[in-house]
Amino acid sequence: MTRTDGYLLDNRQSEAGQGFDALAALFDPTTFRHIERSGIGSGWRCWEVGAGGMSVVSWLAKKVGPTGRVLATDLDTSWASLAVRPPIQLRVHDVGADEPPGEGFDLVHARLVLAHVPDRERALRTMVRALRPGGRLLVEDADPTLQPLACPDEGGPEQQLANRVRHAMRDVLAERGTELAYGRQLPRLLREAGLRQVEAEAYFQLTSPACGALESETVGQAREQLVATDLVTGQDIDRHLANVAAGGMGLVTAPLISAWGRKV
Repeated sequence: MTRTDGYLLDNRQSEAGQGFDALAALFDPTTFRHIERSGIGSGWRCWEVGAGGMSVVSWLAKKVGPTGRVLATDLDTSWASLAVRPPIQLRVHDVGADEPPGEGFDLVHARLVLAHVPDRERALRTMVRALRPGGRLLVEDADPTLQPLACPDEGGPEQQLANRVRHAMRDVLAERGTELAYGRQLPRLLREAGLRQVEAEAYFQLTSPACGALESETVGQAREQLVATDLVTGQDIDRHLANVAAGGMGLVTAPLISAWGRKV
């Protein structure tokens, strides 16, 4: 399957499988901590860009309450539950091509989205435009080049193979147009967009069941593209997935860079 949007995980719930749950387990605590620092409360208007799942959207809805609004947008919203109800609103939207879906938002948030968007500069401008004066923008993206290994503790052939697969995965992502070093650029990009009080933080988890689940999901979906890189074979992929399923690999994620600022 050739994807034109740059995403590694298919957004359709039937295809995403454990991917959404793994991302939520790995990164929701960090995301929620940063949003809490923004002072989010009852009545806030929030835009979740490239939602790709319900965990952040549902958490935001609880925070803003019945007087608030949470707009969740994505290129494909078929992942969403049929039980979506106020204050959550769902809309198909391309942040890199469409006009803002509204203005006056107190908070705009995107996680693991902009690095995959072809027109990242326009997407960021769109998000800033959507904020009210004093509103907060939180952008979070991975930076695989800061920590390129699947297993930093390369203690045996299983870890060596995992690192070779991760190398091939970077080539697949780059071929799809993903900016692999985007995360480290976020503080500068937010300042250049006119935001003030810009700060940033890097996070990645050293080993958890969610790391293994995410690895299985992403490698499984990208199998054909990985083999096409000539860095790994189909047998390598099968052996790697079996190693991951057996546990004890010491798998890690790429660092997640969270950057935030306020619109003047």
